[in-house]
Amino acid sequence: MGRNKFSQNEIIQIGKLLRRKASGTRFQQKMVRHTLRVDYEFNISDFNEPGKAFGEEDLKRCVEKGRIQILDDATIEAMKEKRARDKARDAAEAEAAAIETGEAIDWKKVQEEWNAYYGTENETQD
Repeated sequence: MGRNKFSQNEIIQIGKLLRRKASGTRFQQKMVRHTLRVDYEFNISDFNEPGKAFGEEDLKRCVEKGRIQILDDATIEAMKEKRARDKARDAAEAEAAAIETGEAIDWKKVQEEWNAYYGTENETQD
């Protein structure tokens, strides 16, 4: 599930992308959906009816009905920063758990051991 809170500028940009999706080729539509998911964390499937296209008018209706909230830029930036911190924390916890169970290798530790044994300089030997 993606976000449902956006800034006014993001809503304008999302609307433009939805317009481009409606008039694009299949490949262009895929690229627009990818951009919506990655850059805006906007998943069309969170808001549309299954089997129906989702366009700019549908976006406006979602805003009017309150399914999508428009917040100020500062609040949105703070929200994005928090999500990034949470993702980084979750990734670190998952990595630590995988290392603990032996599913993954602690490459940082291996690099430290390598540097301790061979030295930290990257000199080539003749």
